[in-house]
Amino acid sequence: MRRREFIIVIAGSAVACPLLARAQQPASIRRVGVLLALSRDNADAQARVAALRGGLEALGWKSGQNVWIDVRWSDTDDEHLRSEAAQLVARKPDVIVAAGSRVMIRLQEQTSAIPIVFVAQAGSSDHGIITNFARPAGNLTGFTTFDSFALAGKMVSVLKDVAPGLARVLLIMSRGHPSTAGYRRQLAEDAPLLGVVPSVIEVGTTAELEREIATFAREPGGGLLLPADQFHIQHRDLILALATRHRLPANYAYRSHVTAGGLMSYGLDFTALYGAAASYVDRILRGEKPADLPVQAPTKYELVINLKTAKALGLTVSPMLLARADEVIE
Repeated sequence: MRRREFIIVIAGSAVACPLLARAQQPASIRRVGVLLALSRDNADAQARVAALRGGLEALGWKSGQNVWIDVRWSDTDDEHLRSEAAQLVARKPDVIVAAGSRVMIRLQEQTSAIPIVFVAQAGSSDHGIITNFARPAGNLTGFTTFDSFALAGKMVSVLKDVAPGLARVLLIMSRGHPSTAGYRRQLAEDAPLLGVVPSVIEVGTTAELEREIATFAREPGGGLLLPADQFHIQHRDLILALATRHRLPANYAYRSHVTAGGLMSYGLDFTALYGAAASYVDRILRGEKPADLPVQAPTKYELVINLKTAKALGLTVSPMLLARADEVIE
């Protein structure tokens, strides 16, 4: 082949390849937005997104082939979260997957039309997000923690089973979290029945967190409660270090805190919820409306105990409680 003919062939290929690639693309690629109030490098966040992707793939949605998944990462800063919510909505995805009250509030500011599947949303009506489980309002549906405020009392009870000397609990939330008032109200009712004096605080920085825990630890008989809050995931290692330093038994919402050295957790399998959420995303992409998909409540909470940490704190876990645990880390 002559050089001129070779150049013409190459040039023709360069034009033909993009045309062929476009011809091979599906007629319509659906778009799924995901908004998390967690950083991109957070292991918990990555596991949740992977579970969602895996669930969608099992239902026939191949990323980059018939669906684009646009994941947005944020932190506990409300302005950053508001910006990410606005940018995501501006891209007009077919459905959005979101987790947590902070994220949902910011998305509701931006759209009442794009279907939203929430994951691990508090079931209380306090947030104005879930008003009817059987027939959710407007563009929202998903998977709830049911009455997460009542869970706080159960967390106290289980923590006292491990630490019988528990006389005071400090429940920690990030500043401005919409669930704080509900936890405060519930603990005021439940903790005294268990012989425990409750305190609920909000913190905005790691310096505040360190100061509040150090102050609380000056008196004996204390323990920590850390319900579901993105702040606790972002600052997991610091929280675990503070609990160890001040020898405070603590009950966490997330299993990952226990596998990293925390005493115990009582809560949902959040990663599995993201896998389950894929079923609702699939149904919406295939034409169903959010209002026709009932909000699903959890049927099981997991108890995980770290025996090594219990021993380090001088605690003995009873055989009865070990039998109740879903997982024991030795």
